[in-house]
Amino acid sequence: MTTLKILKYVVYDMLRSRMIIVYTVLLFLISFGIIYTGKDASKAVISLLNVVLLIVPLVSIIFGTIHFYNSREFMEMVLAMPVERKNIFWAEYAGLSLTLAGGFTLGAGLPLFIYGAGETAFYLLLSGVMLTFVFCGLAFLGSVIYKDKAKGIGFSLVVWFYMAVIFDALVLAGYFAFSQYPLEKATIVVSALNPVDLARIMILLKMDVSALMGYTGASLQQFFGSGFGMLYSAVFLMLWAALPALAARRIFNRKNF
Repeated sequence: MTTLKILKYVVYDMLRSRMIIVYTVLLFLISFGIIYTGKDASKAVISLLNVVLLIVPLVSIIFGTIHFYNSREFMEMVLAMPVERKNIFWAEYAGLSLTLAGGFTLGAGLPLFIYGAGETAFYLLLSGVMLTFVFCGLAFLGSVIYKDKAKGIGFSLVVWFYMAVIFDALVLAGYFAFSQYPLEKATIVVSALNPVDLARIMILLKMDVSALMGYTGASLQQFFGSGFGMLYSAVFLMLWAALPALAARRIFNRKNF
């Protein structure tokens, strides 16, 4: 049984899940409802930003954690066959991530492109897809660390809450504490420490709202709006997607079920 065969089975099993269907339909209704109410697809992106930064990471990390624990018996069965552990892990990770990313793109993206949202919508969808891979990797990391399902879900909730809420509070407190110092370069560095924050800055600056962020926003616009800034953002988002998954695979290869 090759990695591709396992991947096909995982994707097929995911597509039969009601959760994926509900997730896609819910995103479609939210996206379509916001555009229809506001009568402007480009302005609807700012409202959908909260969906991308909160709902997508939450669904990805919680559903990914539950999926891993529910797939334990299947993985144990496949491990009894002459199949390498890394092939099982990557098939499970890719099947989960691709299915959730596809559901997000179809649900949130279809109304945007029907109404012609433009370049900003592309960056919104790209950020959502990258966050899906990031938090699926974090979900698998917590799942291989904790054998108990409750602890694994608790770990996932703590990680999501930290990145979505607590991190911003800590950064804001730091800005107040060191407001007398120039923080433009520090802001660029700190943004890379949280994929949610990095995605938020990328989308907001593409919407030309950096003027609302004062001098710091202008500096961020100058950096992230450049080719090097986009490369910087892409590299760190890919690192956030790769490192948790690689760490999880390393533990998975050593772990006894």
